[in-house]
Amino acid sequence: MAVEFSLGQRIREIRAEAKLTQAEFGEKIAVSQDTVSLWENDKSAPSAEYLTAICRAFHVSADYLLGLKEF
Repeated sequence: MAVEFSLGQRIREIRAEAKLTQAEFGEKIAVSQDTVSLWENDKSAPSAEYLTAICRAFHVSADYLLGLKEF
């Protein structure tokens, strides 16, 4: 059985692997630290524009970020 990850968990994982604070992560994609926190805690979700920005800035696929594939 596959382990389920939320979008927020994936964002946190990407940020942690990059060794960035929430504020630093946000700066890379032009959002506030508060917004990153909301995303990581699954209280809000990034728009398609920001999903694309995360994928481009951190070299991950949308499929991975959305939990459709493992890598």
